[in-house]
Parts: sequence; structure tokens; C-alpha cells
Amino acid sequence: MTKQIHSMAFAVRLLLLGMFLLTGMQTAQAIECSAAIPSNPRGHWSYRLIDGRKCWYQGENNLSKSLLRWPGETSSRSAPDDALALAVSPPVKEKIEESDSFEARWSNLLGRQEH
Repeated sequence: MTKQIHSMAFAVRLLLLGMFLLTGMQTAQAIECSAAIPSNPRGHWSYRLIDGRKCWYQGENNLSKSLLRWPGETSSRSAPDDALALAVSPPVKEKIEESDSFEARWSNLLGRQEH
């Protein structure tokens, strides 16, 4: 009987935690950027670079850029700048030069250690 009560209590706690998390996700709204920190700030202020400018906001570090917007901006971003940067792959070298080979770099490192 007590095992059933404990398992039921655990299930209720788990359900409440799930509801709390879902509610928190649904109420996430965009935070307006400020061009500078206020003269008398209260609490912790952080910034992210958005559109090449410092977007200051009150809150913890590394808030998702998709949650930040400049005042007067009507539409939200379709994708964060970080995701766009990851989608573009760096250019590939067409030809590997002999000096760029693993063996050449390794022998250079070994040669430096012997001196």
C-alpha cells in the first residue's frame, strides 16, 4: 500500500514538473535590446552581438539570439545568426601542398623539440 502511495506521489510530482516546463516554454517572449547599459542598472546585464551591434539586455549570459530584438522590429528572426554561421562550410583546399602534409608538420615539431 505504501509503495502505491509513493509511486503515485512521484507520478504527480513528475506531471507537475512537466506542466511547469511546458508553461515556461510557451511564455518565452522576445526581449528588447538596449544600445547601452542604463546609467543605474539593477541586476545582471549581458550583451550579444546582433546586426553588428551590442544588444544589451537584463539577464544571464548567452541568451539565445532568437529571443532578442531591437525596438521597433516587427518580425522575429527566422534563424539565429549562430545557426547560419554553422550552415556555411569553410572553403576546401583544392591541393594539399607537401609542406601541409601530416608527416611534414610532424617532423617540424620533432625538429623543434631536439634543439
